[in-house]
Amino acid sequence: MMELLIVIVILGLLASLVAPKFFNKLGTAERGVAATQMSAFETALDTYRLDIGQYPQTLDALRKGEHPRWDGPYLPKDIPLDPWGNPYIYKVPGNDGAPYLLMSYGADGKQGGEDSNKDIMHK
Repeated sequence: MMELLIVIVILGLLASLVAPKFFNKLGTAERGVAATQMSAFETALDTYRLDIGQYPQTLDALRKGEHPRWDGPYLPKDIPLDPWGNPYIYKVPGNDGAPYLLMSYGADGKQGGEDSNKDIMHK
């Protein structure tokens, strides 16, 4: 019985050392997924602009459109939520003369923040 208790204590110690590193990697992976999805959106947005002559007012226009020159859908699936379950932020025109703004507010779903809560802006 004593040996079993020792094994359980050792497993608990190992878990306490490994778990923080694992969860840190999970946050990094989620940010990578968001950046990759935004990159796909950027390609679709640029293709839309080449066909129509301007950027869409909403991301949903990449999936369905009524413009005569619309040649979509520009994305193979519906617009996903970010890895934290929040909608991506898309605004036309963007800030500081940019044609559009595309971003995610990060894990907390609020503007600003640090670490995994930091906003992700696609340039």
